[in-house]
Amino acid sequence: MTIALTTLLIYAKDMQRTARFYVEHFGYASDCKVVDGLISLQPLHGGAEILIHQAAKSLKFGSAVLKLSFSVADVEQFVAQAAARGLAFGSLHQASGYAFANTKDPDGNAISVSSRQYRTI
Repeated sequence: MTIALTTLLIYAKDMQRTARFYVEHFGYASDCKVVDGLISLQPLHGGAEILIHQAAKSLKFGSAVLKLSFSVADVEQFVAQAAARGLAFGSLHQASGYAFANTKDPDGNAISVSSRQYRTI
C-alpha cells in the first residue's frame, strides 16, 4: 500500500479571504467557488492541495499545533516579494545551511517559508 500526504484542510472564519490569501501569496490556483462546502486550491508548482472549510463558531483560533512550511530556494527574495504584495514576515533566521521566516494566514495559522529542502550540506 502506498500512502502520501496530498491534501491539507484549513478551517477559516472567512473562506473567500483565506482562499485568496493562499492564491495571492503561495502560488495556488482556484476559482474560489464553494463546492460541497469546500474551496479547492491547486498547487501550481507541486505540493499538496489545500481545501478551505468554513470554521464552526466554536472553533478557537490562534493556538498553533501545526505549521505549514513552504519550500522556496531563496527565502530573502520570497519575503521581499511577499512584502511588496502586502504580506509581512518576521525576521529571517539562519539555520544549518538554510534560512526560514515566519508569518500567519488571515486566521492566525502559522506559516513558514524555508530553503531547507534546497540546502547543500
